[in-house]
Amino acid sequence: MRSGFCLQCYVAGALCALLLLPRSSWPTSASDAKPLTAILLIARDDLPDSNFADSVVLVMNNLGPAPVGIIINRPMPIPVSRLFPDLNRLAQVRDKVYFGGPIGFGSVWFLFRAATPPEHAIQACDGVYLSADRQLLLQLLGREKPMDTLRIFVGHAGWAPGQLEAEVEQRDWTLKRVETEAIFSGKSEHPWPSPQAQKRGT
Repeated sequence: MRSGFCLQCYVAGALCALLLLPRSSWPTSASDAKPLTAILLIARDDLPDSNFADSVVLVMNNLGPAPVGIIINRPMPIPVSRLFPDLNRLAQVRDKVYFGGPIGFGSVWFLFRAATPPEHAIQACDGVYLSADRQLLLQLLGREKPMDTLRIFVGHAGWAPGQLEAEVEQRDWTLKRVETEAIFSGKSEHPWPSPQAQKRGT
């Protein structure tokens, strides 16, 4: 991680990004995307990159010419309720916003489960969809259980063509079959920034 790390700067940037929630330029529906292949990447124990240490990454091949991923197990110190002060019903929500990856930190993505393919979202894996659409997010937050099978992320991960294959070959990652419970389970979560990263920034 680069020197001069500033947690407050990241938090402020993430807050602004989530409040604005600009529309994304990537495909907005399943029909716009190429056939889906999704996997889970498990980082090796001694991975030196602090952005990915202890991370589990959902990787999809249907968002562009190279794999794109979302780190699914790195909650940030930002409660979802703080992002929507006008939604009083979220005041008691304790769920956190997640660090999705170091690329496009101003971008906002969310993963959610749905029985049928929704508009303005593309399939991430069986029964799970990915979107950056503000109205869709507000609709999900208006449910009786707003954060039920819903997670909000800032940023994402990405690789150049051939890069991920090389990293897997050198055993930086272990590949696993995608299970939806792994995405929404609260177990084995590693906060971001890590305590070690915060110490280096002081």
